Amino acid sequence: MSNVLLASALFGLVCGCASRPTNVLLPVADTSPSSSRVEMLVATTRSRSSNPAEMYTGERGLAPSFADITVSIPPTSARKVGEVAWPKKLPSNPAKDFAVLKAQELSVEGAKAWLQASVRKSPDHSVLVFIHGFNNRFEDSLYRFAQIAHDTGTDSAPILVTWPSRGSTLAYGYDRESTNYTRDAVEKLFQYLAHDPEVKEVSILAHSMGNWLALEALRQMAIRNGGLPAKFKNVMLAAPDVDVDVFRTQIADMGKQHPQFTLFVSQDDRALAISKRVWGDIPRLGSINPEQTPYKEEFATNNVTVIDLTKVKSGDKLNHGKFAESPQIVQLIGARMASGQNLTDSRVGLGDTIIQATTGAAAAAGSAAGLVISAPVAVVDQNTRDNYGNHVNALAGSQNSQKAKAGKNCVVSSPTGKDCKK
Repeated sequence: MSNVLLASALFGLVCGCASRPTNVLLPVADTSPSSSRVEMLVATTRSRSSNPAEMYTGERGLAPSFADITVSIPPTSARKVGEVAWPKKLPSNPAKDFAVLKAQELSVEGAKAWLQASVRKSPDHSVLVFIHGFNNRFEDSLYRFAQIAHDTGTDSAPILVTWPSRGSTLAYGYDRESTNYTRDAVEKLFQYLAHDPEVKEVSILAHSMGNWLALEALRQMAIRNGGLPAKFKNVMLAAPDVDVDVFRTQIADMGKQHPQFTLFVSQDDRALAISKRVWGDIPRLGSINPEQTPYKEEFATNNVTVIDLTKVKSGDKLNHGKFAESPQIVQLIGARMASGQNLTDSRVGLGDTIIQATTGAAAAAGSAAGLVISAPVAVVDQNTRDNYGNHVNALAGSQNSQKAKAGKNCVVSSPTGKDCKK
């Protein structure tokens, strides 16, 4: 399939989706007493936007920056668990929409002070770090994490790590390199958490391409320090877009003392099936069969718990956002974290409970439509459709006949164009 056909197909797929406003992050008044609030620390390598309603762009900043952001979550009467209630018009209404109440940029010292104060409020002095996936604008990652932090009921201090993503399915190469660009900054954050005596426990949740960033930062840290600290307790890998062979080396490099890994896979993940083709037909970690050899034996050796969501029905056509969509999964994991149990503690039968709770039921609407090798679930908006349209026009309307010919003969397995027929 050529890039033109791929872009056209995706454009057709999303054209029927409801539009929503962009640039939704301008703070509004706190006018809904019944709404909940999630206060989070944002650590990002994105470039600061000149538009306060966007806050951060998809481009790369010269240095990491930080922000203190409060997101208002509407009451349960206005939304379902697992759902991000995007505003249909601006300004956002806290009574029925997700809305930003506060957005304050912080210095490094200000970020440290925020973390110290927030960790002291946590009963177990814990933090939860979330790293989003491919094709996420800043507002996508912000609202998705606010939803997760709220719906899990976590008492941990929430930290959003957001890396430069252009929010386009055809920017896969740029996004992947942006995770590498952010790797050192995330390791530095992990090192700070490791050495901060106020922080007693660290949990990490990553989705899709964000798993590559999480694993690489942990690997670097382990090599540099000769291991990982015991306070790094749970690492949750949701639909990881990671080469299975590379994961094998990453976890080996972390040494014997590594966090308890919980891996969420789905063998019908169509987005990862496409990614497999992109990366030379090597299976992606998030779509393997955990009962097959050698995976079963390797996971047992490394104490990796695998939760197979293949039987879980999803509203995501590509089956890539099951973990993010399901209210049952979010609530169950939140309950276990709140009770202080490792996610790898099999006494409750976590995987079976999830399957029983979700099979046969329609998943709640998430915060993104599953797109190619996609980000966590969200309603596809006008801006994304415009991106597709721009790509289609650029590819189909090229005045250079050689480039046009190459574009028509490009295969889906090469987003960079290296495998285009000449």
